[in-house]
This record gives sequence, structure tokens and C-alpha cells, in this order.
Amino acid sequence: MAATTPPTEAPKPRLSKARLRRSLRIFDYVWQYRWLFLLSFIILGLSSLVFLTILQLPGEALNVYQGEGKYGLTIDEIFTVLAVLIVAQAPLSFLRVRIQAIVSERSMASLRKDLFEKILRLNIPFFERSRVGEITSRITNDITQIQGVFALTLTEFARQIIILVGAIAYILVTMYQLALVSLLVFPAVVVAAMFFGKYLRRMTKERQEKLAQSNVIVEETLQSISTVKAYTNEEFELQRYGRSIDETVAISIRTANVRGLFSAFIVTVMFGALFYIIYRAILLVQAGDLPVGDLFSFVVFTAMIGATIASLGTFYTEIVAALGASDRVIDILDSEDYEHAEAGAGAQVQHAFEGAIRYENVAFAYPTRPDVTVLRDIDLYAAPGEKIALVGASGSGKSTIVKLLLRFYAVQGGRITVDGNDIGDFGLEAYRDSLALVPQEVLLFGGTIRENITYGKLDATEAEIREAARQANALDFIDGFPEGMDTIVGDRGIQLSGGQRQRVAIARAILKDPKILLLDEATSSLDAESERVVQQALDNLMRGRTSIIIAHRLATIRDVDRIYVIENGSIVESGTHGELSAIPHGAYSALARLQFDLAE
Repeated sequence: MAATTPPTEAPKPRLSKARLRRSLRIFDYVWQYRWLFLLSFIILGLSSLVFLTILQLPGEALNVYQGEGKYGLTIDEIFTVLAVLIVAQAPLSFLRVRIQAIVSERSMASLRKDLFEKILRLNIPFFERSRVGEITSRITNDITQIQGVFALTLTEFARQIIILVGAIAYILVTMYQLALVSLLVFPAVVVAAMFFGKYLRRMTKERQEKLAQSNVIVEETLQSISTVKAYTNEEFELQRYGRSIDETVAISIRTANVRGLFSAFIVTVMFGALFYIIYRAILLVQAGDLPVGDLFSFVVFTAMIGATIASLGTFYTEIVAALGASDRVIDILDSEDYEHAEAGAGAQVQHAFEGAIRYENVAFAYPTRPDVTVLRDIDLYAAPGEKIALVGASGSGKSTIVKLLLRFYAVQGGRITVDGNDIGDFGLEAYRDSLALVPQEVLLFGGTIRENITYGKLDATEAEIREAARQANALDFIDGFPEGMDTIVGDRGIQLSGGQRQRVAIARAILKDPKILLLDEATSSLDAESERVVQQALDNLMRGRTSIIIAHRLATIRDVDRIYVIENGSIVESGTHGELSAIPHGAYSALARLQFDLAE
């Protein structure tokens, strides 16, 4: 596998109000459960107030001991109240955690479903520009990071804010002289959070993107593990992955440096102010202006304020990182590269397909390579039930012709019609439901043989499944397995041979019962015996259906109704096998002589 260099990205725009609002759209998923979400925050508020009350009671007990109690309670009564509050805290904490788990799990499940649905609706050019590992990272790593914020970080952040405000309010009311000194810390902390947060958000987003690139390397290597081992390129792939991980580590360390500077700043300012305040408080006690119990409460609350401020920095960076992750998720959700599933404005197409296909002066260039014309002035016709074949060298445009019929891309010149109607006038789902594709390399889903066959008709009966397998010449080998139809085929069907995978794909197409069949070199990778069995299955499949066959082996298309020879994106010859073979210096006859002479 060749090393790949990620495309150079444009500089990322800075965090603005518009981008912040865009990232916060993820909150819409949580808002579906707003009453539960708000209830969890009410419980959080109550729990935090209970916690603040608990912190105050030991100081009041010291004041009672010194004969300076404020509320007329005895020490026993104070510790009884303390015990009651501690017990009351337990169910509040349980309810809060449970409710937040329900909200975060359900809301992120909805987000995952919507994101996956959007990914499935995106057009083929999007997938050509994107790596599978990067897309996978969006739906796994990024959403997991967002979920962590809603499940824990956001509520803990709010909890620390409540405790911070409550503690400051307490010392302002009871010890305003000392409180004013502690409040001088806040402007410095806020400015630092704004300064460091901007860099942290950018670097955490960059780290996630590098991690996604690492996932791409792993996925590509594992998907092509046979090739990797055959070429003894394990060390190369290891080095390629190692370089990617090293880049991720470098970014992570730079991010940690910024977080470390932020934490060091917070701790220095916080503890410096804390010790200065304690020093002033002891002077007040010494002068008789501050009870010892109030000093104890002040130390506890000041320490709590300091710890809260320090934790806010950590929670803030996690929230900022989640905003970066949500930004990447929104990029996909807002993508305009989706397939237009609705029929065209002038569509009146409701009848079932007959299967007449016509290409009229079709021209096309791939969106990723607009300067390279792939097809030019393509004119071809297939009557209902006819079999036509496309032959030509690799890269001549044969597969592109089929992709255009599947509406993977829009034509850029001319038009394609089915039964006289422009294919854009059909609803996309109903249109594709009348087509079936059997590709050269069949990648089955990792479930059972039954699940792979019924992918062509999800509500098929057992009798229909077995009949489709029989027509595909697959029933004998399926029944030969101990588990029969319930045999697990493995990842991408690796437990089956190439011919077996091909026959399962043919059974799937038979079960779908399409009007138009597309065969993309369906037997070119098989040995002679497998090809014979699969070709018989294909003959069963093509019976009564309009079929377009892409073939390199001309022996498989001798009996088709018409053959189109493609060269450099244009049709240079068309006719039957006999007609084209009779052209002395024709492109098809040259191919035929080469193949059949070699076969002899």
C-alpha cells in the first residue's frame, strides 16, 4: 500500500459567535428531553445547596463550643442535622446521575442515528473525497466526546459554578472583609480561561483529526491484510501508523503544555490569594473581630472556592474540546452533498418498469476530476429484456456508464432515459429498487448467508430464499454447511470462496427481482469451474430482464443481443459478436483474436 498524504486543508476559521451557535446545535438533541434535563439540574442545585450547608455546620459547632453560636443549636443537634443532610444527599445524587444517563444516552443515540442516516444519504462524490476512517471517527470518537460532556462534564461544571457562587455569597454575607480580597482573583481567572480556551479548542480539534487519520491507516491495513502480508509490508504499515500516532502525540503534548500552563496559572493565583486571605483572617481572630468557628468555615469555603476554580479550568477545556467535536459532526449533518431522492419537477412516472434503456449523447467528468472527460457522446440502447455488453480496456469508461444509470452521478451532457422517461424523473428509491448490481468483487455483510440473501428483499419467506439460492446454483453448497442458511460468512464474506460469494450475491439479486440487471465483470476473478457455475446462475438471473454486462472475457458475451466497444470514453463499434468479429481491423475483432488465440 502506498503512503497517502492527507489533502491540505484550508485554515480553520476562528471561534466566533456564529460558529459557537452552530456547534451548540447539538444541544437540540438534548432539548428533546428538556424536562428531564431541567429536573436533573434542579436536583443538582438542591444537592449543591445541601453540600454547602454541610460545609457550614462544623464551623457553627466550633462557635457553639466557644459559646458564640448563632442559631441557638447544641452540638448534638448540629451533628444530627449534619447526619440527616448526608443521608438526604444520597438519593439526590442517585436520581441526578440516573436522569443524566437517560438524557445523554437517548439524546446521543438520536444523534448517532441521524448522523448515520445522513451519511447513508450522502452522494458518491462525498465518499470519494473522504476516508472511511475519518467518517467512522465522527460517529464514534466525536460523539463519544460530546456524550461525555452531557453525561458528566456539563453537570459537574454547573455544580462547581453553584458551589462557587454559594461559597462566595456565604463569605460575603458573613465575612465581607476577607471576601473582597478573594474576589480579586476572578478577573484574572476569567481572562486566562478566554485566552487559553481559544488555543485549546483549536488544538483538540486538530488532535481529533489526526486520530481519525490514524484510524484510516488501521482500517485500510486490516481490509487489505492479505496484500500487506503477501508483500511483506508489515513493517511499512507499522511505520506509517507509527508516524501518524507520533504526530497525534506531538499535538497532544502541545495541548497538554497549554493546559499545564493554564493549570499552573490558576493554582499559583489561587493558592497565593488563599494564603494571603488566611493570613488576614488569623489577624482578625487575634484582634477578636472574627469567631474561631467562622475562621474554620472561612478556611473550608475558601479552599472549596480554590478547588472549584481549579476544576473549572479542566471542565472548561473538556467543554471546548466537545465544541470542536460537535463542529465536525455538524459539518456532516449540514453537508449539501446529499442525494436528491425526490423525482424531478416534471415527473409523471408511476408505472412499473419495462426496462428500455437509452443513452442520448451522454457526456461526463467526475466531480473530483472535472478537467478529465470520462465519457463523450455516448449513444446506446437496450430494449426490454435485451442483453447488451460493454467491452474495452480498463479505464475506458465502462463502469462509469453503469454508475450513471444507477444515478451515483448526474450526467453533464445529454440524458439517460428508462422507458422514455428521464431517470431524474423517478423517485430515487423506487428507481433503484428496479435495478440490481452484481459487482466483480462481492463484499458480503458479516452476518449469516440468509441475512445476505434477504438483503435483496427484507421480508422474503424461507421458500423464496431457498428458491433464489437454487436458481443461483448456491443451494447445494449452502446446505452442505452444518448451519445451512445460518452459516456466518465472516467479515466481508471471508469464510466463503470467491465463487460462493458471487452466487450469494446473485441469489440476492434474484430475490430482488429487478427489471434491469447490471453485471460488472461478475466472473472475471473466478477460476474456470467457478466461472461455469456462476455463469449458469447469471443466465438464470438475466432471463427476461434488461441486462448490461461489463466483460473482459469475450467468451461470456457471445450470445448477447448487442456489444458496444468503448475506447477513451467513446463508443467506437457496436453490433453482435458475429458482426463485430467480421470487421477485419476492428477493435472488437482484435480483442477477440487475442483472447481466443490465447485460449487455444
